[in-house]
Amino acid sequence: MSMSDPISDLLTRIRNGGQAGHHNVLVPHSRVKESIVSLLKAEGFLDGFEVRAEGPRTWIDVRLRYGRDNKAIIRGLERVSRPSRRIYVRRDEVPFVRNGLGLAILTTPQGIISDRDARRLGVGGEVLCYVW
Repeated sequence: MSMSDPISDLLTRIRNGGQAGHHNVLVPHSRVKESIVSLLKAEGFLDGFEVRAEGPRTWIDVRLRYGRDNKAIIRGLERVSRPSRRIYVRRDEVPFVRNGLGLAILTTPQGIISDRDARRLGVGGEVLCYVW
């Protein structure tokens, strides 16, 4: 099975896992996905993750985070830039998600970073997704 948008697949697995109340979701590994998951953990959206090799395949085991009400901390995930339509922003156009309560994830010359870090570093890039 070929996948045209692995980042959308990652977001969908996290979204579905949270809605179904799962504590973990398995995602095929890539460096980009690992960077995104690492950023989500650093921003407090995930409990953690672990890279696991099973035979020839490598997986990212993502631990989802839930609040006191047993609802997933991640309320929404939205893919912005797609393979068919890339969305780039200049450094003065970096978006605010949900008035700063959410997070935009960008890929920049400095790597995959949050909207806050992009503004601080004064860089633009491709807007991968929004998380809130």
